[in-house]
Amino acid sequence: MKFSSRLPIAVHILLALVEFEGKEKTTSIFLAGSVNVNPVIIRNTLGQLKSAGLVNVKAGEGGATLAKDPKEITLLTIFDAVEKKEELFSFHENPNPECPVGRNVHAVLDNRLFAIQEVMREKMDSITLQDLLDDMNNRLK
Repeated sequence: MKFSSRLPIAVHILLALVEFEGKEKTTSIFLAGSVNVNPVIIRNTLGQLKSAGLVNVKAGEGGATLAKDPKEITLLTIFDAVEKKEELFSFHENPNPECPVGRNVHAVLDNRLFAIQEVMREKMDSITLQDLLDDMNNRLK
């Protein structure tokens, strides 16, 4: 199973907003060059981050800025801003009740996947944007 690239793109954008603050106008075109994606993807992601209260965006050539302290932004906050899924795992909804596997698959798997999802969310909530900035700055030295 592969997760979408929305979280890594959103994190990249937020890291770039901090890195280039006061040095560059962080417009969607500038950010698209850093992320190496179409500016439309950047604008859509910025819109989601703005709706979540994580960034401020000035229309036109104004660019974007961080709306919160990086210590207050967790990976989970970012994930929830850009991923619209409540559940990480999707199930086929109608397994065959006449089949012994189909009849029991939800009973043996659902709670385990939910537990995995909760551990992942807890871990994401323990990592801040500041943690990532500190790691990035250590690599730039």
